[in-house]
Amino acid sequence: MANLATVLKAEIARLARKEAKIQLDPLRKANAGYRRDIAALKREVATLSRQVKSAGRPAKKAQAEPEAGRKLRFSAKGLKTHREKLGLSAAEYGQLADASAQSIYNWEAGKTVPRQAQVQSLAALRGLGKREAAKRLEAANGE
Repeated sequence: MANLATVLKAEIARLARKEAKIQLDPLRKANAGYRRDIAALKREVATLSRQVKSAGRPAKKAQAEPEAGRKLRFSAKGLKTHREKLGLSAAEYGQLADASAQSIYNWEAGKTVPRQAQVQSLAALRGLGKREAAKRLEAANGE
């Protein structure tokens, strides 16, 4: 026969665990619900923050027209992305920008930086689409 004290101790421990579980289950469920609510609120705050940030920005112009005294910035990655979006070779893009193909390659690679006058001509090309670029190339080659 097992020791009465050992059996009694095991039974008390079992009942205590059972009672603790009964008391903790509603708290666990409530905690999980609170975590879901907090996550949803965080997502909503992030969305609203993005909307406020974008509402504060001025609207972009459809065609990038450089102002007379305004200094424009140049991005090598932006140049390469725009050229690839238009589906043009560096030589063709250079023809549109009044530059050589090698200059375009060097600007895209970040080896050199175009002068401000060249940056302005590149900015004027920024708003072009594929069709308009093709028309301008045809016109330049037709002459």
